[in-house]
Amino acid sequence: QVQLVESGGGLVQPGGSLRLSCAASGFTLDYYAIGWFRQAPGKEREGVSCMSSSGGSTWYADSVKGRFSISTDNAKNTVYLQMNSLTPEDTAVYYCAAMTRRTVQTMCIWWPYYGMDYWGNGTLVTVSS
Repeated sequence: QVQLVESGGGLVQPGGSLRLSCAASGFTLDYYAIGWFRQAPGKEREGVSCMSSSGGSTWYADSVKGRFSISTDNAKNTVYLQMNSLTPEDTAVYYCAAMTRRTVQTMCIWWPYYGMDYWGNGTLVTVSS
């Protein structure tokens, strides 16, 4: 019953924008750190952006700082990732995730060591002319 479902992916031209959504069901995001991760073809999954349950702390990968922004709508139990100035290097499957009792740095950087509580199934973002 616990699910994270991503949407909003698709094909976009370089320099364009997309807004990804992740709807949670079966649990409330109020008590979890939430984040976005991505995996490009032939590469390892990496943290993109994470936010604390209170929204008071955020983390962004150096590759997306100034271009991406994470936000939540707790009333809708949904997390968003606004992606601007997209480049072909952003092409990947994007996953949302949730983790409890850890900091945003632990979630986005050290998640392989500690393990993630919940993963979505991903949405494909392709940046190409």
